Amino acid sequence: MDVILLEDVKNVGKKGEVVKVNDGYGRNVLIKQKKALEATGKNLNDLKLKKANDDKIAAENLEAAKELGKKIEESEITVSIKVGEGGKTFGSISSKEIAEEVKKQLGIDVDKKKVLLKDAIKSVGNFDVNIKLHPQVTTTLTVKVVGK
Repeated sequence: MDVILLEDVKNVGKKGEVVKVNDGYGRNVLIKQKKALEATGKNLNDLKLKKANDDKIAAENLEAAKELGKKIEESEITVSIKVGEGGKTFGSISSKEIAEEVKKQLGIDVDKKKVLLKDAIKSVGNFDVNIKLHPQVTTTLTVKVVGK
């Protein structure tokens, strides 16, 4: 019996695959637990259409991430940090603060986990910070750190 998997099933296959299983296992376990559909002509056609739609949406998301990446690369944000005598800074600037400033200054919502900082910024100056917008799109943002 051929079935279309609706979710990942251990030792059987991944979501969206058409796999051959024993009749009893297919009917009594996979279909009953709504983990699979029988591979009829209609269901196979629905799967094909769904895959085409998912591919189209993924391509649109990739394009949107590329556009957003260009916008971020062309811009610069300014972050202020408290500075004492002799240019010594108090505290540091983390990815959370950078994400907040991007939202405030550029109007772009960026998750702090997507801001790739090796170490927190602890000095005044210009820094290039990588932001991962999509698994295939990483952009660079210029962060200008000034003292208060």
